Amino acid sequence: MTPTEAVVLPTGRPTPFDPPAELGQLRESRPITRLAYPDGHRGWLVTSHALVREVLADPRFSARSELRHLPVDSGGQAGRPAPPGMFISTDPPVHTRYRHLLTGEFTVRRMRRLTERIEEITRVHLDAMERQGPPADLVAAFTAPIPAVVICELLGVPEQDRERFMAQGTTLMRTDVPQEEKIAAYLAMQAHMKELVLAKRATPTDDMLSGLTGSDLTDEELANIGFMLLGAGLDTTANMLALGTFALLRNPAQLDVLRSEPDRADQVVEELLRYLSVVPFLVRTALEDVELGGERVSAGETVTISIAAANRDPGRFADPDRLDLLRASGGHVAFGHGVHQCLGQQLARVEMLAGFPALFERFPSLRLAVEPGEVPLRTDMLIYGVHRLPVTWDTGQ
Repeated sequence: MTPTEAVVLPTGRPTPFDPPAELGQLRESRPITRLAYPDGHRGWLVTSHALVREVLADPRFSARSELRHLPVDSGGQAGRPAPPGMFISTDPPVHTRYRHLLTGEFTVRRMRRLTERIEEITRVHLDAMERQGPPADLVAAFTAPIPAVVICELLGVPEQDRERFMAQGTTLMRTDVPQEEKIAAYLAMQAHMKELVLAKRATPTDDMLSGLTGSDLTDEELANIGFMLLGAGLDTTANMLALGTFALLRNPAQLDVLRSEPDRADQVVEELLRYLSVVPFLVRTALEDVELGGERVSAGETVTISIAAANRDPGRFADPDRLDLLRASGGHVAFGHGVHQCLGQQLARVEMLAGFPALFERFPSLRLAVEPGEVPLRTDMLIYGVHRLPVTWDTGQ
């Protein structure tokens, strides 16, 4: 390929559900192209499904946080080594040690054993929403609390601490918050998690953190693992539930598929994951010179991997810009790929398998309470979704 001028990561969305159109244009013309980073770095942007999987599976591309540059304003999050326990920002063998300790906590079998409890939590919040009556903000009433309760129960976070953790986690994920506020939220959240770890060591209970106190992990490692799992568990599934509901309400023919064919719930969830891609990008840094898609990526250059563009690649998915709940969506990269593929993906699936069918079964007349253009989108957050989803329904009274 011939040298080209570096582009800036496109962020403007044509609709609430579609990634920036420029990503698709780049995928068709230059699936690997030069990218200009806010800190002055010149790296790469990868947009095709095949190249995204290639980068994520190649150990020559590092996830280490001290090597990476972010394609959006980092707020001071880039350029620092990962604290002990923050294994998603490390490489093997460090990553392997932590991953092996935690893999048993997130097996498909164990997550499916949680189904009954997750369904109970879902019912409780639907009951409360029904008692309150319409209209309601679905994010506050349903989509945010369910994954929050689930991950907090798994980790053993006391109920009185959950709202505080949620608020601090939201601050960390915003892209429009001053760096000093993010640092304060991070330090406060970390301090609270360390207190929790010490409490678990003193008086273990039946939860994941207590179980991990029997390993060789230090207090700092345990606190950082808890911090990382809590943050991941709070935000991603909540936004899949909210944005997914928004998408289904705007696609009534597809919503009818979910309502009329509940046995297809697994397929529904996979297609929503592909279609929405609430984690829009990942980053990796070349540890050595690598030939990628006909370009030479030099050691030290960061590659931004567009998950959203890969999941809309017509070379992998037919008519990819259409939500099709009858589609076989296997092979999407919404959870990443390779050794860093999302550890909690099975938990997220169980929560969505419980949430979507139960919501529309309880409220068959569920609809937006505002015009679609009035729904506030999370364009100011690292994880995409909606800030609020005002909905209403018929009460039968």
